[in-house]
Amino acid sequence: MDYKLWTIKLLTASLLFFVTTVHSQTVYHHTSNNDIYEFLDEFATLGVVEINTTVKPYSRIFIANKLSEIRESDYALNRRQQDELSFYLQDFNKELKPNTDFDKRFDILYYKDSLFTFSVNAILGAEYFMNDSGNFYHRWNGAEAFSYIGSTWGFYASLRDNHESEFLAKEDYLTQRMGANYKHNDGGGDFSEMRGGLTYAWDWGSFGIVKDHFQWGNNYNGANIFSGRTPSFAHIKLNLKPVQWFEFNWVHGWLVSEIVDSASTMTFTNAYGTDQRDMMFDKYLAANLFTFKPFKNFYVSAGNSIIYSSDGPQLQYLIPVMFYKSVDHTYNATDKSGRNVGQNSQMFFDISSRNIKKVHLSATLFVDELSTSRFFNDTVWNFWSLKTSMRISDLIPNTFITAEYTKSMPLTYKHNIPTTTFESNGYNLGSYLMDNSQEIYISVMHKPFRTLSLKLAYLHAQKGKDYDNLGGSRLGNPFMDSVEWENKSFSFRASYQIINDGYIFLNYLYSDISGDQNKYTAPVFHGKQSTISFGANFGF
Repeated sequence: MDYKLWTIKLLTASLLFFVTTVHSQTVYHHTSNNDIYEFLDEFATLGVVEINTTVKPYSRIFIANKLSEIRESDYALNRRQQDELSFYLQDFNKELKPNTDFDKRFDILYYKDSLFTFSVNAILGAEYFMNDSGNFYHRWNGAEAFSYIGSTWGFYASLRDNHESEFLAKEDYLTQRMGANYKHNDGGGDFSEMRGGLTYAWDWGSFGIVKDHFQWGNNYNGANIFSGRTPSFAHIKLNLKPVQWFEFNWVHGWLVSEIVDSASTMTFTNAYGTDQRDMMFDKYLAANLFTFKPFKNFYVSAGNSIIYSSDGPQLQYLIPVMFYKSVDHTYNATDKSGRNVGQNSQMFFDISSRNIKKVHLSATLFVDELSTSRFFNDTVWNFWSLKTSMRISDLIPNTFITAEYTKSMPLTYKHNIPTTTFESNGYNLGSYLMDNSQEIYISVMHKPFRTLSLKLAYLHAQKGKDYDNLGGSRLGNPFMDSVEWENKSFSFRASYQIINDGYIFLNYLYSDISGDQNKYTAPVFHGKQSTISFGANFGF
């Protein structure tokens, strides 16, 4: 069977199925533009708008509608909030206004008529670092564009080239920096990132074919279901919201295994000599998330996922509503000799409550392996990761206090079959600390006036033994019986958005990193370091 042709036919049929009465367009607004997400989160916690913050990114039309709700609400905004609302509407009125007759942000190119909308902007940025290890930098440049046709179709694209004078985000580094598929150079690391997509939307849902990042799980310092930290990968996504109390999300992704398929690898000879082209095993992700809102400002989400490697996408994993572990038992399970030939499945749960005025409470549980026989056995454990968060907003005007704790048991996110690990391009799809780890994160952020953010944060992260590398039994490995890597850090960040998407920023970081630094930490951050960095960017 030609799986590629079959997949194209299936996607085409899906698009035709959803050609119904439609009233909105979908273009996703990347989570790296964090300030608008913080602004909406603030008003969700204040009870002015309701938002399911479990799944990101949001679409531009969603953000625009929430800004409109804030503007039309009877909540008494303070001066900073009023100024920020007007500031963001300079951008998102593109979705709300029928023409260009409004106070609009700066764009390289912007066009809109009754049928067609088109926007183009440049991307340019640099950050310069200084500490006892020396001076180093990260610079990036590119362009981004989005377009709407009618009230249904959305298109967007974003391309940026990056250069780091020192490698800052390799696969094993325990950092929140976005992962990169480096082109290795003696003078540092170059990498490019192309994102974009084609979407079709109607009044209660949307369908997209995209290559982008996404996050699942409430968090303020990195999600532990899908963190969105890997290099972007192609996926199809479906969002349905037929009623106010229910939302459904599904993705099917084409991951990057980086595992060589020797049987498909080719050797060839040409005018330049004999060479070899390595072929990689296919690797896929299917995941769904059901979100219910039993009452106002309270969301409960449950879902599951599977990482599989086969000869092309499999139909059973393209059915959005499946419990994939059970499906895997039917199609794989064990062979006649009793060996495991199954795939790698996961479950997850998320609770988000904004029922206490000005307080957001959330908890996310990621379950990699679950056996009821281990519940009351104190010698073996299930594999899971738990994140709990609290944010208090505007109890002190324009001030946000955050506390978060994350704990991941040994071998969570790990898998013994190389082609079905919970990774893409070698980067963990979940928590940036991976398994056998814990983290305490506390921050205080103050916004004295429009788009100026001052943030003080403390981080204490620890990682224990890597039992996957040590081998032996996969059961009964104790949590953190020794600390193999530790990071204690204090940081201060000041950033100011001068124009829409145009920032200047200054950071100070005191970090004390010990343990297996060669494996988990970029050399420029080894030991005790006081790092000052500053920079500017237009676009992300």
